[in-house]
Amino acid sequence: MTDASPAPTERFSSRVDDYVRYRPSYPPALLDWLRQAEGVDAGWHVADIGAGTGISTRMWLEAGHPVTGVEPNAAMREAAREWLKDYPNLQWAAATAEATTLADGSVDLVSAAQAFHWFDPDKVRAEWARILRPDGLAVVYWNSRLLEGSPFLEGYERLLREFGTDYVGVAERYQDDETMERWFGAGFHGMARFPNRQRIDFDGLRGRLLSSSYAPQAGHPRFEAMIAALQTLFDETATGGRVDFDYQTRVFVGTLS
Repeated sequence: MTDASPAPTERFSSRVDDYVRYRPSYPPALLDWLRQAEGVDAGWHVADIGAGTGISTRMWLEAGHPVTGVEPNAAMREAAREWLKDYPNLQWAAATAEATTLADGSVDLVSAAQAFHWFDPDKVRAEWARILRPDGLAVVYWNSRLLEGSPFLEGYERLLREFGTDYVGVAERYQDDETMERWFGAGFHGMARFPNRQRIDFDGLRGRLLSSSYAPQAGHPRFEAMIAALQTLFDETATGGRVDFDYQTRVFVGTLS
């Protein structure tokens, strides 16, 4: 079943609470690798592009970085502003990835977490090259959900294919490793992969599902059937009242000049 797809900048407006509460963060190994391999330090000013509800933004702030969060979706941006209000080294830009409004050469590192596949790749490359200092870094990374490896993971993928409104079209948007290397071009420094896991109860699993833009919401004709199928999957695969929601965090880094 397919529904009319909302614009990328508005896909998550009605899912903010679930996104804040149930989406995973990123493994500490990601920042460790950037420090060791690329010399990134806490003094670097980070522009977190497509910051959403602030999950990646918080990672940079907790590591000591000054951060500018760039997010066009008002509901997500305001949720992040409230969640992260106690961090003094944070400012916000109500802007898009392709037109950040930031000054030329004003940031040391551009971060794009879990959002790059919604951007225009040619336009963002030019825009990010503009706002980065000479030899500044662009870092693009995703928590890529594992599709197989356990009865739960395989059952969850079947559930999304059965009930997701535009799941296949969204899933196919994720760039593969070769595409990302071509996007960086001569400035490509490398990539890394790190395991990441959420161990969650049924409420967490339900919230994680509903944070996805292709999951039917309450009132949709397939919502109740989807939740019933999710409960069955959980009951059949949980151990100790929880399931392992496994990801591989993929990170790509390089310069854009």
